[in-house]
Amino acid sequence: MTALGAVFRPQLPPERLQAVVRLADGVGLEELWLWEDCFREGGISTAAAALAWSERVRVGVGLLPVPLRNVAVTAMEVAALHRMFPGRAIVGVGHGVQDWMGQVGARADSPLTLLREHLDALRALLRGERVTVGGRYVRLDDVALDWPPAGPVEVLAGAEGPRTLRLSGAAADGTVLTAATSPDGVRRAVRLVEEGRLAAGRGADEPHRVVAYLLTATGPDAPARLRAELVADGLESVPGLGVAGDAGAVAKAVRRLAEAGADTVVLQPTADEPDPEGFVRFTAEEVRPLVP
Repeated sequence: MTALGAVFRPQLPPERLQAVVRLADGVGLEELWLWEDCFREGGISTAAAALAWSERVRVGVGLLPVPLRNVAVTAMEVAALHRMFPGRAIVGVGHGVQDWMGQVGARADSPLTLLREHLDALRALLRGERVTVGGRYVRLDDVALDWPPAGPVEVLAGAEGPRTLRLSGAAADGTVLTAATSPDGVRRAVRLVEEGRLAAGRGADEPHRVVAYLLTATGPDAPARLRAELVADGLESVPGLGVAGDAGAVAKAVRRLAEAGADTVVLQPTADEPDPEGFVRFTAEEVRPLVP
């Protein structure tokens, strides 16, 4: 079955999160995703609050930019979430927006090398291993978590370009694709992820989840809002991106992404969505019954 989620976008002030989380938990939303976008809201702090305010909804963070984070800190925070809220936290890491990384003096000369080193060290620490490594960016000297997660932890990587997609297949447990990825783009991404998995010798016993965002607008002004966001992002000429309409139209777009290889589809409202709580209810109560 295709998992279905929705995004709480950080264009909303953080004090709006509690009401959205409680509604999501109440209406049976499967996954609520948060973003660590510069310079809006922290991913781990909002995820911890969301998990504490809820009982069943899974909370995803997509993504934590690795240039901003020492891998030991990432591991401690992720491990704490998994121990306090077993099975409900989903964490992805990624390059971050390079202009933003430059603004804070954290831009790496080789984002790909940094992401690979961060993923390898993070996954090892979360497995409870003692890690010593002297990489180009990640350096650890006899580091182990006192409180590693009690069981296996899924670490996802955000990826767009071919090299990062192959890296995600080789070194992560799942891949997060942006809303700029059409169904054909999902198919290409899945192929590249699989190339990376095969090159790394990873087999069927190591599942790899693909998460795809779907830019979604509903309501009377949905087509105009969707088009405005695509234009603002320079994506209006890309075929097959986003969906505007009722639950039937949205479910059809979700199914297209699922058929292309997405295991989880996360509905991403437009930045000017007028009713975030209504969007979550729409996702759980109207779209979910139409998605296998």
